[in-house]
Amino acid sequence: MGESGVDALVSSERVFLRHPCLEDQEEYLALVRASRDFHRPWEPIPSQGVPAVDSPEGFQLMIFGAANPQVERMMLCRLEDGAIVGRFCFNEIVRGAFDSAYLSYWMGAPFARQGFGREGIRLALEHAFEGMALHRVEANIQPHNEPSLALAKGAGFSQEGFSKRYLQIAGEWADHERWAITIEDWRERRDNAP
Repeated sequence: MGESGVDALVSSERVFLRHPCLEDQEEYLALVRASRDFHRPWEPIPSQGVPAVDSPEGFQLMIFGAANPQVERMMLCRLEDGAIVGRFCFNEIVRGAFDSAYLSYWMGAPFARQGFGREGIRLALEHAFEGMALHRVEANIQPHNEPSLALAKGAGFSQEGFSKRYLQIAGEWADHERWAITIEDWRERRDNAP
């Protein structure tokens, strides 16, 4: 169990991943608000009628939307005190012959560039391939989002393609690079790690 009293899905030396809970609302929304300017270039604007991500309604939607079997939302928390430092999410989980999902991730501005994201993405992949039995994980990243690209590359993702005007970000249709990793790639990397 993590410091927050919630069971960890996976953990490393400094962080753990767990599912979000209603008690996270105040801490999570404060982190989202403190990180608003930091993430502005990379975040979609909510559609009309959809609550803002930094609102209590947006948080409730995230929590209750987690009951969807096509979504796995996880909080990245610091092991020493249980503080929420970021979020990882598997979206559009498709089973059967595909066994694949899209990965999105987000680090709170106060915790950026401290290595938490590197540990978190390794844990997310461990959970995807061992806990969820996925075969493939894809991440779509804007070409100029260098920190996100570095995170994916460092975790063993390979670039597979380019999608023009893939996703609406900050009100504009933004190009994205497609990066992916399979369980075979992940196992080889894990087994050959020093």
